Amino acid sequence: MLYTYRVTAGQESIVADLLYKKIVKSSAPIKAVIVSPRLRGYLMAESDDDIAAKQIIANVPHVKGTLHRTMPVSEIKELLESKPQEIVLNKGDLVEVTSGPFKGERAKVVRIEKEDVTIELVEVAVPIPVTIKANAVKVLPQ
Repeated sequence: MLYTYRVTAGQESIVADLLYKKIVKSSAPIKAVIVSPRLRGYLMAESDDDIAAKQIIANVPHVKGTLHRTMPVSEIKELLESKPQEIVLNKGDLVEVTSGPFKGERAKVVRIEKEDVTIELVEVAVPIPVTIKANAVKVLPQ
């Protein structure tokens, strides 16, 4: 069964690391610790032992408590599957660069290739075509 813990939002991975170290040290019967970016402020642990699942969070910083209800793994199946995000780009789209030396700059899509996109920066004196990875841009609403 899965036991859900309330933790300080943004501290999920830190708490998971602390729990992992505590589980290894005490050899508690916890099978897995699950952190999902879609569940902000929550952490899950899989265990068959109810007492061990509740004792493992004792004196761990940023843990606020446990939810009173357990759940089967089938209920959170969609949280465990990762689906690649499809970025739909069209020629002429206005985009924002999300990484690299031009991070934060607005640009217009000039050409689209397999995984690369050629853009022209909008807010510069002389527009220069720049080719970057397609996942390094996000489409801005028009």
